[in-house]
Amino acid sequence: MNAPVPTHRPIQQLPDQLISQIAAGEVVERPSAVVKELLENALDAGATQITVRLEEGGVKRIAITDNGRGIPPEEMPLALARHATSKIASLTDLENVATLGFRGEALASIASVAAVSITSRTPNAPHAWEIVGSHQGSVSPSSGAFGTTIDVQDLYFNTPARRKFLKSEQTEYGHCAEVVRRIALARPDVSFTLTHNGKAIDHWNVSDMAKRSAHIVGSDFAEARLPVDEAAGPLYLHGFIGLPTASKARADGQFFYVNGRFVRDKLLLHAVRSAYQDVLHGDRFPSYVLSLDLDPALVDVNVHPSKIEVRFRDSRAVHQFVFHAVQRTLAQTSATAHGSVPAPITATEVKGTASAWQRPHEQTSFGAQLSSTFSPSPFPPGSRWDAPTPGVAQRTESYGALFASPEPAASAAPAPLSASSAPMPDEEEYPLGFALAQLHGIYVLAQNRKGLVLVDMHAAHERILYEQLKNALDAQIEGREMQVQQLLIPMTFFADAVEVGTAHEHQETLKTLGFDIAVMSPTTLAVRAVPTLLKNADAQTLARDVLRDVREFGGSRVLIERRNELLGTLACHTAVRANRILTVPEMNALLRQMEATERADQCNHGRPTWVQLDISALDKLFLRGQ
Repeated sequence: MNAPVPTHRPIQQLPDQLISQIAAGEVVERPSAVVKELLENALDAGATQITVRLEEGGVKRIAITDNGRGIPPEEMPLALARHATSKIASLTDLENVATLGFRGEALASIASVAAVSITSRTPNAPHAWEIVGSHQGSVSPSSGAFGTTIDVQDLYFNTPARRKFLKSEQTEYGHCAEVVRRIALARPDVSFTLTHNGKAIDHWNVSDMAKRSAHIVGSDFAEARLPVDEAAGPLYLHGFIGLPTASKARADGQFFYVNGRFVRDKLLLHAVRSAYQDVLHGDRFPSYVLSLDLDPALVDVNVHPSKIEVRFRDSRAVHQFVFHAVQRTLAQTSATAHGSVPAPITATEVKGTASAWQRPHEQTSFGAQLSSTFSPSPFPPGSRWDAPTPGVAQRTESYGALFASPEPAASAAPAPLSASSAPMPDEEEYPLGFALAQLHGIYVLAQNRKGLVLVDMHAAHERILYEQLKNALDAQIEGREMQVQQLLIPMTFFADAVEVGTAHEHQETLKTLGFDIAVMSPTTLAVRAVPTLLKNADAQTLARDVLRDVREFGGSRVLIERRNELLGTLACHTAVRANRILTVPEMNALLRQMEATERADQCNHGRPTWVQLDISALDKLFLRGQ
């Protein structure tokens, strides 16, 4: 079938109305885009109270009222004119944008596809002023409080084809409500009210980020989160990240802000996802509310009219900073960190944490303290794991006196203290308590101040070995160049122009990572060397992954990811197996190692290693006190 031949027309200047309607196609995709633009203007105006009123999902009406500084009557026509704004005036201003809005086209675009009226009153004005329609409308006196109300009605009334693409009322309302939640989450210092069809839906009073995030993201997130507060040079990251065990099947609990602006940036998403790689199970998604503050000159927000995408001047530095900040916070997910706020730590402190927390008289060395070759048995004969740990039995015997009941001895029948009836330990020094017994050769039962602790001994031991292997390898290669394996016969493969260009431009980065990838022709690359640790991996697949990572994020996580996969497999195969009968000293040694190990709350696959059953929960099971 032949395509229709377009009608020839002379080149001509488009009318302003049509230009605005074309621009509205990018700026005003749906009612939620209108809500976003108007809320950003309200915040830029210094508002501390904002009310959002929606009707029929925002299609019939969107009215947003704020108590900001208002618009003087002589500037109101300009507010509806194309490319008119008070936020930038030069290229220098554009490269240092500190406001949420700056394009000066949102209101004009909205007015071209809807009926718009603006009512505004400045603090010194005796009354409010109103303008209706477009920048050509007249400004007339009106009534109204200090601030601005923008009323948008009958969206797409003059572009019916566009209106047909809108979804149901509930769907459009859902998108609008999500925009309000995102912006309210970034500004806990501002109160927000949301109504739909005359019914109050949500209201958030002025509060702090902890309370606002708990209200919006949910109580489950509030009960399983860690605070992040890290700074490095011009970069500052703060907010909350969810514990791995509170991950979700969908990525609907992820909120990232750059200088207060909600963004969906693949570099930042990859950095956070990479930090969770050691502790996240399967295809689960972490929840987080993070805000990155930096000099506006270091980030370009003028990438897309929706302003949801950004571009960093030094993307690699930003990626590494976010990755390490989140990773350091997650490293504190151990029993000793529960109920406390983890303090930021340096890389050197991270590597020394395990040795600093070890208690030589009460700690067993799993796997013969990472001997160079692992015995077929996870506990080599003669190791301290096989033998009762010196000091544990002595301390167990002394706990009866340390934690004796304050009531008279005659009020309770005395029970003999044995290895199977350990006393309640000190919560701060030994948060996982002391072992009572082993269940079905899989779980360790322990008692602490709060109640009963159940530990998956294989998962816990696997995490301990994995972290020790990583620390040992990091210590071995620290301060030395990456060990590489030269390939006897270089691996050549077909590459597209982007891969060839990446290999040519990032030679130094690739060599730092241990790769020698040479450009043989405009369509061919040759892998001549790879890191020694990954010498058995498929060179072509590895090279493609590294080139993609370097191109997209300015650095590669492939090396660490592949290395950790190998170490994780080794730890899994070496860890204590199910049905291995453990003595009480061995179980106590496992608990002490867990308390001294980073990320000990999850195994390498993201599953929990231990759970706590409080006394109150046990009382409910047996109807005590009812």
